[in-house]
Amino acid sequence: MIKVKWFGHAAFQVSIDSKTFYVDPWISNPLSPVKGLPEAEPDYIIVTHDHGDHLGEAIEMLKKFSKAKLIGIYELASYVAEVLQDQTRVIGANIGGPIDLGEGYKAILTPAFHSSGRGAPTGVVFGKPGKFVYHAGDTGLHYEMKLIGDLYKPTVALLPIGGHFTMGPEEAAYATSLIRPKYVIPMHYGTFPVIKGTPEEFKEHLRKLNVEVNVIVLKAGEEYVITD
Repeated sequence: MIKVKWFGHAAFQVSIDSKTFYVDPWISNPLSPVKGLPEAEPDYIIVTHDHGDHLGEAIEMLKKFSKAKLIGIYELASYVAEVLQDQTRVIGANIGGPIDLGEGYKAILTPAFHSSGRGAPTGVVFGKPGKFVYHAGDTGLHYEMKLIGDLYKPTVALLPIGGHFTMGPEEAAYATSLIRPKYVIPMHYGTFPVIKGTPEEFKEHLRKLNVEVNVIVLKAGEEYVITD
């Protein structure tokens, strides 16, 4: 089972069988109905890059949830460890190297075309074979997405569609054609006026490209459960 909850922007809570992940937990974003920190305790908090709208409340969550660990690019993970004064709370890695999380779970930081103050920006594939989720992070369209689809065959792709800082609807639709997930959930739109791509535009471009995929449009705070 894969359970996906969107808090708005790029912030997600994803449960894959027995493990719970938060990705880019800017829980206080303007779209989010959650005020304060979330209640569900994560096993891992994944941050794709250090911009404030993605690092979000990760450090506060690590302080609240003592068993959770942060996964991120090495320089970002080192920064968080320094803030917490505890190297054991982070897993620093680099792009392309599978991170063994035990019990068949793993995470792989993937390329993202963006900017970052600490280390390279990334996306991430996480879960276990047959139940992988791909969060693209903040990125423009790139052909490595085809490799991600070929190798990991993600069940779900979480793709930015807002434009300006990331892919827009047209680019995200083409990205979907490269990744070929069973489900795609648009994100990183509508938070600010400048990221104005919409799910309707995204669906229209998917139709033009004849891409067959289940498009799940969530409202901020809404959850979707995948059992197949």
